[in-house]
Amino acid sequence: MKRYQTYKPSGIEWLGEIPEDWEVRRLKDISIVATGSRNTEDKLDDGKYPFFVRSQTVEYIDTYSFNGEAILTAGDGVGVAKVFHHYIGKFETHQRVYRISNFPKCNGRFLFYFLMENVYKEVLKFNVKSTVDSLRMPMFLQFPVLLPTKSAQTAIANYLDTKTAAIDRKIELLTTKANKYKALRRSLINETVCRGLPASEGFTPSEALIKMKDSGIEWIGMIPEHWEEYRMKDLGFLYSGLSGKAGDDFNQDENENNCDFIPFTNIFNNETINPEIMGKVVVFENEKQNKVKKNDLFFLMSSEDYDGLGKSSLLAVDLINTYLNSFCKGFRITRKKVLPAFLNYQLQSDTFRKIMQIEGKGFTRLNLKMEKVNDFTVYIPNTIEEQAAIVKYLNEKNTHIDTILTNISNQINKLTQLRKTLINDVVTGKIKVTD
Repeated sequence: MKRYQTYKPSGIEWLGEIPEDWEVRRLKDISIVATGSRNTEDKLDDGKYPFFVRSQTVEYIDTYSFNGEAILTAGDGVGVAKVFHHYIGKFETHQRVYRISNFPKCNGRFLFYFLMENVYKEVLKFNVKSTVDSLRMPMFLQFPVLLPTKSAQTAIANYLDTKTAAIDRKIELLTTKANKYKALRRSLINETVCRGLPASEGFTPSEALIKMKDSGIEWIGMIPEHWEEYRMKDLGFLYSGLSGKAGDDFNQDENENNCDFIPFTNIFNNETINPEIMGKVVVFENEKQNKVKKNDLFFLMSSEDYDGLGKSSLLAVDLINTYLNSFCKGFRITRKKVLPAFLNYQLQSDTFRKIMQIEGKGFTRLNLKMEKVNDFTVYIPNTIEEQAAIVKYLNEKNTHIDTILTNISNQINKLTQLRKTLINDVVTGKIKVTD
């Protein structure tokens, strides 16, 4: 990659040296920055103009407040300080989204690329917390922007459009490939926990010899005749997570009464609990709190959406003095000849997840009642040997698929980082782009 012939100090630490003929301008000197006029209540499900609510896009119908070219940045919320769209046309903007427009000295795409790779990381430095709460207008107006000549901006924008499109295409293909493997993984689980092992696995001599019966549930359909039907409460009991805790009880690193607890995200993101991902909570000796045990199942009893509601995860290792998050329930199996790993696979299958999600109630949050989980119906092979064979089969298949998915994820991460580095190096003058 070529570099420019001569450089000069930018006067800004994070920019360092810049090409001799580039200049540094404040955002307010080269554009108009304004917030939108719409609020969340204005949202409609259908329409023809993009209307932005923080970092999420929905549609707004019939009217528009802006017609032209603009770059949109979240002022607060999930995507705060992240430059997430460059638009040309008619659209609405949320009142907590900044609209950067009217930049005659700038190529819109160049400015978009520059802000996209620099605003968030620089604003983050000025916030003492681990996440940015909001992007203040005075700070944003003063944000420094590097400007080469207009023709150089156009050349850079065209170059990045081409290069990022090629990288994005590779990421898209890898993502599609990953989604197919994820679908295969779900299919294997769904089929095996409802129908048993395929005959090719040798546990059953012939599929023709497997007698089936109607489960009585439309989504489940036929199941092996020798599998037994149970309610969850026939297999064990539910127990509560942490209770009576205030915000000050958490994350006190120096407190001698600190204990580990399993956070909501550990259950949501993992089929089996990751012992390396724990929160800290103060628990005194005289408190009546439920400790977790190996082979316990955990349920998310409250969630903002259906993806998390009723999600289960298995604790497959011993943990000492460890507790469960408040929004979760633990389930301890007491019935003999029921393998926790098999039950966990069945509860995580799409078929059984769908039935569990139907029981969710609520408006701002979805909630599951304990009695719904207790009365939930499951189907268990009548021998521990068959359950173990199914678990072994799924573990082996999933391990192979997970290895592939990890490899794909690593490739995507490398491409994503390459994309970020390329953009940043080009828009800050570290790499020279010519026509």
